[in-house]
Amino acid sequence: MLEIITPRERPTVLLIDDDMVSREVMATMMTMSGYAVHTAEGGDAALELLAGTECAPGVILMDVQMPGLSGLALVEQLRARSEARLYVISASDTPPEVVDAADGFILKPFPPEALTRLLEEQEAKSNPAAAAGLDPGETVVNPETLGQLREMMPETAVEQIFEAIVADLGRRTAMLKAAIGRGDWQETRRIGHAIKGGGSMAGAMQLARIGGALESGALEPKVNQPDNSSLILADLEAAAENLQRMLEVEFKAAKKQDAGG
Repeated sequence: MLEIITPRERPTVLLIDDDMVSREVMATMMTMSGYAVHTAEGGDAALELLAGTECAPGVILMDVQMPGLSGLALVEQLRARSEARLYVISASDTPPEVVDAADGFILKPFPPEALTRLLEEQEAKSNPAAAAGLDPGETVVNPETLGQLREMMPETAVEQIFEAIVADLGRRTAMLKAAIGRGDWQETRRIGHAIKGGGSMAGAMQLARIGGALESGALEPKVNQPDNSSLILADLEAAAENLQRMLEVEFKAAKKQDAGG
C-alpha cells in the first residue's frame, strides 16, 4: 500500500524508420518502458497511419535518411497532419535545416530514457509548471521505517506523526515561496534542511530527497540555466499529496482490519 505515486502518462509514439531491425528494436524498447508505439517503414506509410483514426501520436520519431518521402519534405507533411512533437533520429550527421524544422534530435542508437529525458526537457521549456513530476518508481514511505514506528508506538500516534508532517509541509511550502520571491537563498536552504530532517525521520523518502536538493541549493540561480523553482515546488506539492493519500489509504486499511478483528 505504500507505493502511492503521481504517475506521468507517457505519450503515444509514431516511429518512422525504413530499417526493420532498428525499427523493431526501438519499438520493443519503448513499449517495455511504457510507451504505446505505432511503426511505419517510411514517410508514405506514416502519412497513411495519420490519415486513419487509430494512430494519434503525441510524439513522432522519424529517421532522417529513408527512401521515398523523407527529410525536410516529410517533416513538412507531418507538421501539416499532426500536432505531435517531432524528433529526428539518425546514426550520422543530420542536415541543419531538418534539425531546425524539428523539435529535437536523437542520435541512434538511444535508450528509452533518452526519449523520456528529451520530452521532459522540451516540456519544461514550453510549460515549466506542468513539467514537474516525481519518479513513478520512487517509494513514498520506507516500509521498514513505518514498521519500526508501529513497533515503537500506537497506530494513532504514528498516524499523527504523518499528519503533522503534511500540515507542517504546507506551512513550509508557503515560507519557501516567500523566500524565493525575496531571493533569500539562505532561507530556502534552511527550509530544505528542515523538510529533509522531518522526512528522513519518518521515512518519507520523496520529501527527504526534495528537501536535500533544496538544502544543497537547487533553487539558487545558475548561469545559463533556466529558473527551476516552479518544477521543484510542483514536485514538493505532489510529494505532499502522495503522503496525504498514503495516510488515507494505509491507516484507513489498518482501522478496517482492527475493526474486523
